[in-house]
Amino acid sequence: MIRRCLRTGRPRLCRRIRFKNKIDFYKPQGMPAASLDFVELTMEEMEALRLKNVKELNQTEAAKEMQTSQSTFQRILNSAYKKISQALIEGKAIKIVKE
Repeated sequence: MIRRCLRTGRPRLCRRIRFKNKIDFYKPQGMPAASLDFVELTMEEMEALRLKNVKELNQTEAAKEMQTSQSTFQRILNSAYKKISQALIEGKAIKIVKE
């Protein structure tokens, strides 16, 4: 289990992240990585996607799991969906960053 305490601007609360990534880069098949733009997904965003879509928790349960508010969980999840959608539609690579 990893606890992420992010610090940019106002200090954030620590969030529980249990996602452990073995792969940190996804790209469109047949395209050289050097020629691609990419979007960055944070570990928080990956954890939110895992809880909501893989574990199929509702947002309230998932927010409790991450030790954050439901509204913050919703913002993290929306950010992840936007980035993934952009990557798929615009043919960008996805890089997972640990911050």
